[in-house]
Amino acid sequence: MAESMEKPPKDIARKEEEEEEEQSFEELGLDPRLIRALIKKGIEKPTPIQLVAIPLILEGKDVVARAKTGSGKTFAYLLPLLQKLFAASGSKNKLAPSAFILVPTRELCQQVYTEVSSLIELCRVQLKVVQLTSSMPASDLRTALAGPPDILVSTPACIPKCFSAGVLQPASINGSLEILVLDEADLLLSYGYEDDIKAFTAHIPKRCQCLLMSATSSGDVEKLKKLILHNAFILTLPEVGDIKDEVIPKNVQQFWISCSGRDKLLYILALLKLELVQKKVLIFTNTIDMGYRVKLFLEKEFNAGLFDYLIATDDSQTKEKEEANVESNAEPRKSRKHTKQKLDSEFGVVRGIDFKNVHTVINFEMPQSAAGYVHRIGRTGRAYNTGSSISLVSSDEMEVFEEIKYFLGEDENKDSNLISPFSLLSKNAVESLRYRAEDVAKSVTKVAVRESRAQDLRNEILNSEKLKAHFEVNPRDLDLLKHDKVLSKKPPAPHLRDVPDYLLDPTTQEASKFVKLARAAMGNTNPARRGGSKRKFKKNKDPLKTFSAEAPKRARNGGMKREDKDGNSHKHKNRKSS
Repeated sequence: MAESMEKPPKDIARKEEEEEEEQSFEELGLDPRLIRALIKKGIEKPTPIQLVAIPLILEGKDVVARAKTGSGKTFAYLLPLLQKLFAASGSKNKLAPSAFILVPTRELCQQVYTEVSSLIELCRVQLKVVQLTSSMPASDLRTALAGPPDILVSTPACIPKCFSAGVLQPASINGSLEILVLDEADLLLSYGYEDDIKAFTAHIPKRCQCLLMSATSSGDVEKLKKLILHNAFILTLPEVGDIKDEVIPKNVQQFWISCSGRDKLLYILALLKLELVQKKVLIFTNTIDMGYRVKLFLEKEFNAGLFDYLIATDDSQTKEKEEANVESNAEPRKSRKHTKQKLDSEFGVVRGIDFKNVHTVINFEMPQSAAGYVHRIGRTGRAYNTGSSISLVSSDEMEVFEEIKYFLGEDENKDSNLISPFSLLSKNAVESLRYRAEDVAKSVTKVAVRESRAQDLRNEILNSEKLKAHFEVNPRDLDLLKHDKVLSKKPPAPHLRDVPDYLLDPTTQEASKFVKLARAAMGNTNPARRGGSKRKFKKNKDPLKTFSAEAPKRARNGGMKREDKDGNSHKHKNRKSS
């Protein structure tokens, strides 16, 4: 039923590509206020999906846009959406928001809300945007929707709740709604929002412009298209002419390290401690428990309180998918082709969330599919910035690693080496850290992991707005939650902060200097963060070099000395407790 925008012939596509390279936001017809806001954000040229989608959306067309993670889909709909609301901002007769943006997760809801608010603030226009969560009480929903706002960002589950609480009227939506955006559309039904969306679509007016943004095409996207869209333009950018689009962009370097599963903590310690990767670093594990294990291990080694490392888990890959992969591996070459065809139906919770300024992604555990790998690596190298990825591959993960290489096209060109061995880390450098890594790893037990998870859960409960009233009535419950024990019996050892020179391998030392120079060239040293009163504690002295045969210096005039009964000397001035 929906009309699609067919792919143009090769020669026309090449001409269009040449024209697109020269196009700017001004030529797309964007409002000067939006262009100034983009310049302030450091965005000067549109991405391919923005080049195609923005003019169509400004014309009022329904659009389904499918492009890879990090391609700029959020701004592809936000910019024209805001411009259309600029023109309609004079109307004061609306009883409901003019634009609804529905997303699958609360985290993505916060991210989109932040981007919209930032653009509105930079444009200095009188538009109001609110975000709703399903945990908000009816009174908060009523307050948020008072006015009403121009833009509503929410998960689909909030809309029926607003209807039942009487804070949104179906008739008001029918009379006010102009633009509906379903972001990460391929995840909305997978996350169980089908009934919520169906309940909402009954009240969408026919004149409403509908936009579906997705990283993949799947049966769920097709279902949403039939449910909501009419005469939609289908924009798919996996190919430009006859040139295959890069699944992973060229500005992201991909590396891998072969190591046993039991040595992965050792290798990640070496990568981070010897400063062989650019910060900020995003570390992926397959399970929540493993994520906590890595967290507890690194807390023992990095105790300066600087958050340059974020550990994330895409725990959505179920056992059924694993079993399906095992069964299909009976015929390796067949299974690979089959994986390529079925890839779009895979998804991970890491997609859609934009971690800012991530320069390196580390796969502590390999994802269970090529799609999971692509979505993880999509966290770096965003908006044309450089990035890199390092995958720690054990022997039992080699099969999925080969599947990933095949999907990326490495088998098609025997000379290609899209995922290169990581050469900056020498074997000697790793072995020099083995003793301290294995010693620290002994304290990261299952009990420690369980207690760490419980503590985080308690903290979430303590921070919950919903439970404040309960704790006011039941103060003993609050006391019980606060009565927590320290996870580690021993504080992090100060000597583990730095690696002494005698443990460093010369090859790795040179590589670390190279990485530091590259970071300095990128302007990412951020000295102010490490400055201030704590600067003198930045680097501890090597304990083996602190011994001296010289006698202690006599006290200067700055402080008087006195002796106690045992003959020990003490200063009155500038005494500090250790």
